[in-house]
Amino acid sequence: MSNVIEITDFSAPELDVYARLTEAQLLNRFEPAKGLFIAESPKVIHRALDGGCEPVSLLMERKDIEGAAREVIARCPGIPVYTADEELLCNLTGYHLTRGVLCAMRRPKRPTLGEICAGASRVAVLENVQNPTNVGAIFRSAAALGMDAVLLTPGCSDPLYRRSARVSMGTVFQIPWTYTDSWPEAGMAQLGHLGFRTAAMALSDDSVSIDDPRLMAEERLAVVLGSEGDGLTPATIARCDYTVKIPMYHGVDSLNVAAASAVAFWQLRKG
Repeated sequence: MSNVIEITDFSAPELDVYARLTEAQLLNRFEPAKGLFIAESPKVIHRALDGGCEPVSLLMERKDIEGAAREVIARCPGIPVYTADEELLCNLTGYHLTRGVLCAMRRPKRPTLGEICAGASRVAVLENVQNPTNVGAIFRSAAALGMDAVLLTPGCSDPLYRRSARVSMGTVFQIPWTYTDSWPEAGMAQLGHLGFRTAAMALSDDSVSIDDPRLMAEERLAVVLGSEGDGLTPATIARCDYTVKIPMYHGVDSLNVAAASAVAFWQLRKG
């Protein structure tokens, strides 16, 4: 393969994307059109390619060129394939590569809230969920358990961070998502304009059980989940149409947000 390049110089600028740029630098908030992300593992890369993401380069162990990454390379003709042995790549990236394959890709254009909600009946809203692992796990549950789209507030971790995308098993490329620029005021108003009722997952004196038939009867419902530590803000809870709780046993008061999302999505799915 003429595009396979053996790594001999750690300082080569074309390796910055893998070795020296932070997730925030890859995101490139000031020039979004130039933003990149790293997809890790063949499954995630395949799903990113299926979702229309454009590959820039690949980084992998030598043994994977004719092994785990063979089909990935075939789908990315002409792009550079940087390679070395496992120990060198760990030294370069600072971590062990999952199945030895990384792909630098251009960030896709972010859709609008209206676009992701077109035809949707169930939407997940994440308010300030900051842990990339939790974001990835919630996306995986959303895709598997009947959510049509995901809306994130500005304080949320980026779904295209390497860890988020990997934990999601690539479902961040399968389920539509976007950020809202203003939350809760403008974002909540826009959801209402689109015909959605909102359900805040939170404990309060007037919380209804997650199996309340009124929730199931809603044609369009947005399930709103809060941050890992503080949960939803009082302002968000006050603006939601419902406050919803998951019944607990043995004195447990709440679940991790990723676990709670799976329960909520399964119970509140449409059809």
